[in-house]
Amino acid sequence: MTGDPVRAEGLLRSFAGTPVLAGVDLVVHAGESVVLLGPNGAGKTTLLRVLALLLRPGGGRLALFGVDAAAAPPALRRRIGYVGHESLCYPDLTAAENLAFYARLFGVPDAAARIRELLVWAGLEPHARRPVRAYSRGMTQRLAVARALLHGPDLLLLDEPFTGLDAEAVAALQRVLVILREAGHAIVLTTHDLERAAPVATRLAILHQGRIAWAQDGAPEPTAVAAAYRAVITARA
Repeated sequence: MTGDPVRAEGLLRSFAGTPVLAGVDLVVHAGESVVLLGPNGAGKTTLLRVLALLLRPGGGRLALFGVDAAAAPPALRRRIGYVGHESLCYPDLTAAENLAFYARLFGVPDAAARIRELLVWAGLEPHARRPVRAYSRGMTQRLAVARALLHGPDLLLLDEPFTGLDAEAVAALQRVLVILREAGHAIVLTTHDLERAAPVATRLAILHQGRIAWAQDGAPEPTAVAAAYRAVITARA
């Protein structure tokens, strides 16, 4: 499968007759890290869920790695890693058991070594045999990120990934995202925290009222982004 990791044209999605995505155009190339900003209700989470093949768009076209996403073959899904508002980890299983389960689903080679590596990276090795229901918010978030990274996805989709993380965990996540980006993986990340996302961004976009209302290539400059954000929200209020 070749082609851009993401090529979306005019994506639409409504819930109960209310438009949430109102014609999103977005192209993400290999080695890019696109950071999406936007107010609550702008459609950020819905867009990521569509890109993750968890929701079908109501209209428009979506191709992932040159493949029509409507078909969503298993081989395509295996190239995607996703972190949403829910951890997608089973609360009655331990961290190690959760990762082992997902490793089997994705056919991760040398799974035991990969699981140990990620537990160490996430700072969860001392707690690897505790059930996830006993974890703090930050520990659960670190496990969710480890789960998404487990199979080395070519496209990583992260919805507010810094939520609940302390400064050390934020720095660790920033480092791994830069490494993945430089290795040619594609990343789409939503956030309300530009300061934490800026070090990993190659492009910034503002999603408002279901559309990409503003975009800029290159590392974001906070003052300019804040001015653009105010202008977009005010102009489209």
